[in-house]
Amino acid sequence: MPDRVYLPASWPSVSVVIPAMNEARNLPHVFARLPVGIHEVIVVDGHSHDDTCAVARQLRADTRIVTQTRTGKGNALACGFAAATGEIIVMLDADGSADAGEIPVFVQALLDGADFAKGTRFARGGGSSDITRLRALGNRALMAMMNLGYGTAYSDLCYGFNVFWHKHLPVLRLDATTPPHQDGAGRLWGDGFEVETLIAIRVAIARLAVVEVPSFEYSRIHGVSNLSAFSDGLRVLRTILTERHLRVAETKVGHPTPRTASVDTQMHLPRHR
Repeated sequence: MPDRVYLPASWPSVSVVIPAMNEARNLPHVFARLPVGIHEVIVVDGHSHDDTCAVARQLRADTRIVTQTRTGKGNALACGFAAATGEIIVMLDADGSADAGEIPVFVQALLDGADFAKGTRFARGGGSSDITRLRALGNRALMAMMNLGYGTAYSDLCYGFNVFWHKHLPVLRLDATTPPHQDGAGRLWGDGFEVETLIAIRVAIARLAVVEVPSFEYSRIHGVSNLSAFSDGLRVLRTILTERHLRVAETKVGHPTPRTASVDTQMHLPRHR
């Protein structure tokens, strides 16, 4: 196992938000790559049936456990964001697919002037050992629609490794407090896997400065993903179309084009596995 990376003490405080449901076997791999100097780790429990919460506390005694209020990854992130106290917030999956050792690269992008550092598997220096050809094609098609509809220049739409300044949290407008519907339909708008797209859209509408950071996606270590290429792809499509309809007044002619740049030079950080 390569040495862990460090966050300089002079850097802003960093909160890492990890949505997790039945990820007890994967958390040791994720925590092992967290940089030294992280301000706080927030594990948002999706009502796990395994030892996810206990394992998280064993790995890091000061881990904050938050139970999500509804269901879905989007709701889990909303709950974690609401609890975060760091100046910078990191979105990190619990399945080991993203290398937490890359966090300093994302944070450096913010320190260099970005408002939002968006991970991309499809820029020079990025990659994936997990994405299927079907998902890659779907991502490309949805990304083209996104870029055309919102004036962005994203190279990756459906990737969940993102880092942003806490002060921009209101831009995302994610709901962490509304209880689930009494009829059992526990998800609200943005509660599912489409949350990454919803965030990307709202960041673009707010005209935040976005920098894409090349990142490598690994295959899930243990277990099976809950993501469905078809049904979740439809949710992403619906998100692109619906948000465009809802926010068309905010993107009328004359507004500056959303800014998307790319990180051309990466820190040379060791990767796991």
